Amino acid sequence: MAPHGGSGGGVVVTGLGTVGACGAGGAGLAAALAAGVPAVAEVDRAAGYHRPGSARLACLARGVALAPWLAPAEARRMSPPSRFAVAAARMALAEAGAAEDDVTTAVVLATTFGPSSYTEGMLKQIFLDSPESVSPFLFTESVANAAAAQVGIACRARGPNLTIAQREAGALLAVGRGAAEVAAGRVRRALVGAVEEMTPLLHAVLDRFGALARANGDGEERARPLDRRRNGYLAAEGATVLVLEREEDAARRGARPLARVAGWGSAFDPSAPPHGWGEGEVGLARALGRSLGRAGVAVSEIERIVSGASGARGGDRLEARTLRAAWGEAPLPPLAAPKAVTGEHGGGFLAAAVLAAAGAPVAAPAGFAPDPALGVSPANGAPLPAPGLTLVTSLAAGGAAAWLVLAALGAR
Repeated sequence: MAPHGGSGGGVVVTGLGTVGACGAGGAGLAAALAAGVPAVAEVDRAAGYHRPGSARLACLARGVALAPWLAPAEARRMSPPSRFAVAAARMALAEAGAAEDDVTTAVVLATTFGPSSYTEGMLKQIFLDSPESVSPFLFTESVANAAAAQVGIACRARGPNLTIAQREAGALLAVGRGAAEVAAGRVRRALVGAVEEMTPLLHAVLDRFGALARANGDGEERARPLDRRRNGYLAAEGATVLVLEREEDAARRGARPLARVAGWGSAFDPSAPPHGWGEGEVGLARALGRSLGRAGVAVSEIERIVSGASGARGGDRLEARTLRAAWGEAPLPPLAAPKAVTGEHGGGFLAAAVLAAAGAPVAAPAGFAPDPALGVSPANGAPLPAPGLTLVTSLAAGGAAAWLVLAALGAR
């Protein structure tokens, strides 16, 4: 379980673009995180995919206006994930004060399911009509890398164009890969992040696999990260894109970075089944420690944790055990679990992590009930000083693991 990763080498985040259930831009998401209340809507059940008693809610972004960043004529040529990603990328570049096409730019996006609606449409044409009837337009937008390709075209990004499909760990792996490209001098800038859409069919399939939160005894259907009553996660869609560049380039342009990428790392848990979480917390904790060491950061220097706990039964258990093993007898720093608000998928977690590293408050889930078996709880939501070093964690079903260290400006 050897870790992979590195130190940031002077790489900073200069722009954040996000599209999700809380709207377009970071302000709506920051307000939701501070209140601890997700923006949810009922998933369309008219097609009959859902079983009785199934999950009904998701963090949907279909009503978000993208016109300021995406012209209608462009949008007609894109799948929903591509629209989300292009709008988020342009938003991030605008916040960074960076012009399109003025430097070599890489694109690294993560997705778990790809353009689900276009894939579904293409398969319907194949099975209900004939393979010869398949629309070339649906085919070109049905592949997992369609969104990254559209970002490259729309933003004139002529560097490497990569798509990462590592489930819950994908977003942090994308940041690490983009930071590595910038730190090594292979590109001057990287657009990194995650994108997803949540269709009724996909939502129903995830529910049938037991992944999604359902209403319990209190009548509420919501994600409960690290809670003893957790029974699944809240599905989400949208996109988050960050602009990464060298610190000296940002200073030369007069940009004001949101955070510095102090390090990143990844590992694999061989005990994990293909569609679940393993029991390799000891090995993951060692890999985390080595990844921090490669970045020149000691565990004791971490002042905040932004946890990828989502409400998944096994995932949260492995997350808690890994953190406890990494810290040993020492107390954990204050921990935030923003997926109670952002849901899983769609990049909202990545945006929340950057906002939290910059000092934005993340409220504890309302009515949180600690799980004695975990020994890890979110901070109570009281105002905290902006952290110097923030550890962002993501463990994925299937064994992938990724970590990111974000440093506040002025921190080492």
